[in-house]
Order: sequence, then structure tokens, then C-alpha cells
Amino acid sequence: MGVKREKIKVFGMTCTSCQSRVERAVTKLTGVKNAMASFNTQSLTVEYDTNLCNLEKIRTAINVAGYSTKDGSHSKIAGIFIIVAAIILIGNSSSGLDMTSKLNGATYFVLFIVGVLTSIHCVGMCGGIMLSQSITKDSKSKFDSVRPALLYNAGRVLSYTIIGGIVGALGSVLSLSITAKAGLQIFAGMFMIIMGLNMSGFSLFRRLNFKLPWSTCSIKKKPKAPFLIGVLNGLMPCGPLQTMQLYALGTGSAFSGAMSMLLFSLGTVPLMLTFGALSGLITKGYTKTLLRFSGILVVVLGIVMGTRGLTLAGINVPSTTTLTASLSGNKTATSSSKANKPVIENGVQIIRMTADDNGYTPNGQYVQKNMPVKWIIDGKALNSCNGQIVIPSLNIQKNLQAGDNIIEFTPKDNDISFSCGMGMIRGVIKVVDNINTVDTSKPDSSIPTPSSGMPCCK
Repeated sequence: MGVKREKIKVFGMTCTSCQSRVERAVTKLTGVKNAMASFNTQSLTVEYDTNLCNLEKIRTAINVAGYSTKDGSHSKIAGIFIIVAAIILIGNSSSGLDMTSKLNGATYFVLFIVGVLTSIHCVGMCGGIMLSQSITKDSKSKFDSVRPALLYNAGRVLSYTIIGGIVGALGSVLSLSITAKAGLQIFAGMFMIIMGLNMSGFSLFRRLNFKLPWSTCSIKKKPKAPFLIGVLNGLMPCGPLQTMQLYALGTGSAFSGAMSMLLFSLGTVPLMLTFGALSGLITKGYTKTLLRFSGILVVVLGIVMGTRGLTLAGINVPSTTTLTASLSGNKTATSSSKANKPVIENGVQIIRMTADDNGYTPNGQYVQKNMPVKWIIDGKALNSCNGQIVIPSLNIQKNLQAGDNIIEFTPKDNDISFSCGMGMIRGVIKVVDNINTVDTSKPDSSIPTPSSGMPCCK
């Protein structure tokens, strides 16, 4: 006998940090001369003394380290896809709570309750980012499973509090431009998609070996990564968060602004923490290959996030609601919408729209180019979902108030897309050469479905 060289398939490595873990586990064995793992090829090349070690011992060491030498990728798939469906539903939703009215004369206790009531929105908007920080955590105890969620929420609370103090002290709301909001959401979406694909084991993305900040697989080496992600979460564009920033602005005090945001953020913690803790515990008893299907969940959430960012950037993309309906063959959900024509008074085109629990109605309008437009939006039932309207091509982001809200502009050649502040509710103003030639009795497939992206506001 003597020194032998073998190449063993190792399943479950999700990033380059896993390579080192597998190598360390194997090189501890007596008789192993050299071990080199490869995340790209999902394999381990090992040299060992056959008098002191054998393949069975090597495979056992790999399994103890949390990886597998057998591809058992079909275990407990149904549970993961149930979670995926549930999170898609949450990801497409937003809180229907009218925060503005609740915050009038609110005490600190009321601010906490508002946070509790809007926490489902937080799960829908940012649950995927938190999930990506906790779902791959290899845990030895229940505390290890929930630790990333605790760190993430601690960072989020700290960030919200600091922003509240800054806003209260400076007397001006910490506001992001439309471009910045879109860029943040697109980047977050790309971050989650690439991370999810790597988690799912797609070989192309393993070879690209794209280095993400605070890799999900290096939590053990960088235990504060979820905390830092939580801190950055405070800069994410979010309807309830912006409403709270305006409230902090109105306090005119750094202390009051910070306390307001602190109480609000603490109210959002219970549901967010439960979501994160469960996602950490879900994978604990599963085989390592289940991580691939967890990656699918992160990819889906990334697509939802990126789609909203593209909408804020003025790029029309199919919503997840429309895509789901198309795939399921639901013709009612994907049917074309009708648009309204303006009323012309004294050379000005007047178009009307209502913002209520159904979103924006109608969400399609026709106007004639080079003729002034007076757009009247009736804020009938405003909430954190429809309370801000964003018009990228006009560089307008307007917080709607109860009653009539007026936007005036003169259309040129291009159609004008608009959405809510989070890119979830969408609409378009179609620009034509001659308004008299438009037939509004026929549906227009280029107009988003009225309920697109806003199921819970109904």
C-alpha cells in the first residue's frame, strides 16, 4: 500500500468559505497528507496514507462537517415551495394602514403599535434580505439559529433610531432621489438573485465566483455581517419608513425624532424576528442539499425587489402578479385594462384619478402631446401603499394628501409611467398625437392590470 490520491464529490458547498471548512475537517484525519476542496466543481481531491486512513473515514469527516458525499436533493422540497408561495404573497403586499392619520398627536405607545401593525410590510419588503443572512447558517444550538435574525434586527433598530435623530435635528427629511431609490432596489435584487443562485448550486455562478459583501457562508468568520446588513436596511426606500421620517421631522428635536423612530422600529421587531428565527430553524434538521431549494426562495424575493426597482426607474416590466396569472392561465387576471380620455377646458387637458384601497383608479390615461395637462388625484383612502406617487420621466415624487392633489405638466412624445413609492402599484399615461382618434372602448394591453402588485390594499 502507500499514498493514494482520490477525487470525491462533495455536495452542499455554497461558497468559497465552505472549501476551507471541508479541507480543515479532512486534514485533521490521521494519515491525510493533503486535501483541496473546490466549490466550483463541488469536489475534494485528497491524498492519504492507506495504512492510516481510508475513504470511509474521509466521507464520515465530510458528513460531520455538514456536507454530503451523496446527492439527496429531493428531500422535503414541498415545505420549501410552500414557504416560497407564502413569501411571494407577502412580497407583493403592503400595509393598508393609513399611518398619517394614526400619527396625528401620537404618543410613544401609539408609535410602537403603528410599528406592530406595519410589520407585515417590513417582512414583505426586507424579509428576503434577512432570510439571505440566516438561512445558510450552520447551527449547533437553537440560539445559533436565531442569532443572525437578532443581529439583523438590532442593526435595523439602530439605523432607524440614528436616522430619526438626524432628521429631527436637521429639520429636513432624509430623502432619497427617485434614481437612488431605484438603484438601491435594483442592487438589492441583484444581490439576492446571485446569492440565491449560488446557494442553489448553479455551476455557472460558482465559476463566476462573484464576491458578495458579507457572504452568507462566512457568517461564522464575520458574525456581525447580519448586523451591518440591518444597519444598511435603514436606507432602503420604504413607504412606512418615509412616513415615520416625516413624523420625526415634525418633532423638531434630535431626541424626540430618535425616540419616535426607536419605538416604531421596536414595534416591527416581533414579526420580523419570528420570521428570521423560523427561517433559521427550518433548515437545521434538513440535509445540506435542502439549501439549494432555499436558494430558490431568495432568488424569487430578489426578482420581486429588482422588479420594483426597475419600475421606479421608469422601466415597464411585468409584475409578479401578472406573470403568475399568465403561467396559471388565469385570463381574467391578465386581461387588458381600459384607459380614460381627458376633458379639455380652456386648452388644458384635465385627467382624474382616485387613490384608494384599490390602488390607482383608473391607472391608465390618454393625453395629447404638446397640450398642458392638469392631473387631479383624489386621495380618498391613503395608506403606506398608495400614499406616494412617483413619476420618473417627470422627476416627480409626491406625497399625496386627503382630497385633491394636482400635478401639472406638458407631455412630449413619450408615454409617462408612474407608480407608488415602492414600485408596487403601477400605471401609465399614454401620449398620442390626436386625442380624438383614441377609442377607449377597447382594452389596451400596454396598461398594467389595476390590481397589479397591491392585493392586500383591497
